[in-house]
Amino acid sequence: MSKQKFAFDKTNFILLAVAMAVVIIGFILMTGPVSTPTHFEPDIFSARRIKVAPVVCLAGFLLMIYAVLRKPRDKQMDNGGMKE
Repeated sequence: MSKQKFAFDKTNFILLAVAMAVVIIGFILMTGPVSTPTHFEPDIFSARRIKVAPVVCLAGFLLMIYAVLRKPRDKQMDNGGMKE
């Protein structure tokens, strides 16, 4: 049975999963108490919500781009760089 050539290997999928987790963590960092018409919540302007969380999300999205663009390693290469 011949093995099909896939565009992604195991490392690509692991990187995609890690990137998705980083983006989810970034969105979780953005959550918090909300302001209502009767009560103002100053935490909406905290550094965590307006600086840290967007940078974490951006890092996750950049990691996703890297995971998609990364070329899988050729397993047929030996130490000399020659295919068998």
